[in-house]
Amino acid sequence: MTPDLPSPAAPLRIGTRGSPLALAQAHETRDRLAAAFDLPRDAFEIVVIKTTGDRIQDRPLKEIGGKGLFTREIEDDLLSGAIDIAVHSMKDMPVLQPGGLLLDTYLPREDVRDAFISATHTGICNLEQGATVGTSSLRRRAQLLNRRPDLSVVEFRGNMQTRLKKLADGVATATFLAMAGLNRMAMDHVPKTAIAITDMLPAVAQGAIGIERRADDSRVADMLAAIHDRPTGERLAAERAFLAALDGSCETPIAGLADLEGGTLILRGEVLRPDGAQSHSGSRSGAIADGPAMGLDLARELLAAAGPGFFDWHSGTPKV
Repeated sequence: MTPDLPSPAAPLRIGTRGSPLALAQAHETRDRLAAAFDLPRDAFEIVVIKTTGDRIQDRPLKEIGGKGLFTREIEDDLLSGAIDIAVHSMKDMPVLQPGGLLLDTYLPREDVRDAFISATHTGICNLEQGATVGTSSLRRRAQLLNRRPDLSVVEFRGNMQTRLKKLADGVATATFLAMAGLNRMAMDHVPKTAIAITDMLPAVAQGAIGIERRADDSRVADMLAAIHDRPTGERLAAERAFLAALDGSCETPIAGLADLEGGTLILRGEVLRPDGAQSHSGSRSGAIADGPAMGLDLARELLAAAGPGFFDWHSGTPKV
């Protein structure tokens, strides 16, 4: 049954953060909905919401509350009815949503890989001893120091443009961004090298856009069903079950990626000490429907291998 459709007089309100990448993701969501229901763009309204994570740029996320800082205000507006749907980068999303909200729609996933960004070097192995690398990701920091403990790491908070400016200003020799964001922003001019997942396993849900809604909004549920990408949902079900079982947040260096090969799901996972001194990794493969169970099982294996205190934070990261 066709849902009651929005119109220019009564648009569907799409909530998003205000960064250029977040806006690009909201526009992609709008355009997919418009195409699915043959609606004009002005049947949708993009509502920019400033989050705590966007306002506070001078401290690491682990010091000010974690991933929820990028979603709390948006979800409050969704619950209050100020917006109708919320568009998120899935790697920023906590594994649990507030009561009354559902996150069950995903757009087709982009390139999952990390990108090494430098105007003077082509990869991690090419960096001179003691070189400075900027990143705000504890996962990337731990993975980098696991391979190159000689490097110096500084905190790089901010959106893509802010981090690229810090790099251009010489604050660091290199940094990392997600290939997905660079592709969605058509930033072909950025000097980048895609990093193989065997060298740097990405964050859980990296490259995926999720759309959150109110659980009791059947009209929106019917509309979103028309643009949901099932393979992305199947992959994220396994990855986010893995993350949930590890009690994952931005304070724990965790990587995970599920791939589909025919009717088989292959899940890879990694946990690291924050200083990169140790890592544990593993994988599972099986039926797609068993993805969440595989995520739980793999998480239990890695937790057992890591032992108590593995994720304890022993050193800070210089801020710039």
